[in-house]
Amino acid sequence: GQDGRRPERAPADPRPPLPAAAARRLTTLLADRSGGAGGGRRGSSPDLMELLPQWLVTANAHGYAAPPQALPALLDAARGRTDLRPAALAFAGPRALWLARLNPDWRFALRAAPGGGSALPDTEDAEAVHRLWQEGLFAERAALLAALRSRTPARGRELLASTWATERAEDRLMFLDSLRTGLSEADEPFLERALGDRSRNVRATAADLLSALPASALAARMAVRAMACVALDRTGDAPAIVVEAPLECDADMERDGVVATPPAGRGERSWWLGQLVESAPLGSWPRRLGGRTPEEIVALPVADGWQGELHAAWCRAAVRQRDTAWSRALLGSPSAPEAGGPGAVSLAERAKLLAALGPDERAAWVAGFIATHGLSEAFQLLGVCAVPWAPPLGRAVVDALDIARDAGSYPWSFSGVMGLAERCLDPAEATRLETLLAVPDEPEDAAPGAGGYWAEAFQRLVTTLRLRAEMTRELRPPAAPREEGAQPPDAAG
Repeated sequence: GQDGRRPERAPADPRPPLPAAAARRLTTLLADRSGGAGGGRRGSSPDLMELLPQWLVTANAHGYAAPPQALPALLDAARGRTDLRPAALAFAGPRALWLARLNPDWRFALRAAPGGGSALPDTEDAEAVHRLWQEGLFAERAALLAALRSRTPARGRELLASTWATERAEDRLMFLDSLRTGLSEADEPFLERALGDRSRNVRATAADLLSALPASALAARMAVRAMACVALDRTGDAPAIVVEAPLECDADMERDGVVATPPAGRGERSWWLGQLVESAPLGSWPRRLGGRTPEEIVALPVADGWQGELHAAWCRAAVRQRDTAWSRALLGSPSAPEAGGPGAVSLAERAKLLAALGPDERAAWVAGFIATHGLSEAFQLLGVCAVPWAPPLGRAVVDALDIARDAGSYPWSFSGVMGLAERCLDPAEATRLETLLAVPDEPEDAAPGAGGYWAEAFQRLVTTLRLRAEMTRELRPPAAPREEGAQPPDAAG
């Protein structure tokens, strides 16, 4: 038989190589494919596969190239875990795509890469950009549009506008959603035209994007409608908010993105009201309600049982517009008896509101919530806090775990929080946790053997934190050699 065609050589990876200790660590992390014990008693050994995502993030931040011999195991790990793929493929680099073309099991890497594994043209090459946009596959065109929006948003919008009338409805929807990147007032004219699109989903997406621009004409129209429904009543003993929900959903409201038909179980008028309020600029409400601050507005009573609907709509508006002042007001005090703010009707909404706050304020609020309400409801809130957790938040989590241990419950009741702590606690907390490693005296009403299980759980936590600290040290670039006679940096005058 004839010889098969030899593959082309793998492309070069110009990034610097890993330090030797970090390369050995990567081999160890990839060799542990068990993914943990899968529930129940996990023992005191760290879950190495749960440390791999953090290792990859740090390695990518330093710009290292993956060792060629590690690429097969890295691709196998990414094949089994979709959450691992973005960081793993970024670290693996161009040689991983070369390998993926030779093994069907790794074809996911080609699908996950922009343009199905093909390189995008230089965004400054107008001819190549135009050719790919006109002739490329949908995935290639979507990746090209995303790249343009991240660098030169106007060029991306102009490219989309050039073929908008001939695109399929499902493609228009996906392309339009990409305008969230770099969204600005310059996009308003295009989005206003999209409000007349024949596809309801495209119209709804355009309205959603316009309502995130407080200075847009759509936001002004929504403000007029919303202000007509909400007013300040000064006739009683104390000021109060009164609500008169819309009586109908006219054609102009539908064009601006209001969905006329409510979901099952929702009244039409409350459904329309919520959409109007969440799309109106939050900056309009102080003028409408007597010059009050967001905190003062949220504290006002709302007549006739409309408070929940009104505050929930303000929550959605604060998240959409990323308004820090309103998010703070709607969250309220973390120690409030109702376990949240006046408008946050669910933990998921509180988590979204928290995302608008700065990292330190976010951590302090969640720490206060845990101190008052414990860990049972805090899991979603912890997920939006910056990593590593700020010291007050870390202490609040550890103290709450210690309280749960003293109560005699089993540690796997808090396995989700314990797993987060292993990934998110500052490794510097390891020394403070050593006092929790001993097996405690169990109260009479404690679950049998719970103390021993807790000791194992805290041992795993401490060991994991120390391992994370060691991984960070291994990934630091080696110090450049000093010239003879040079002073160390802290000794220079």
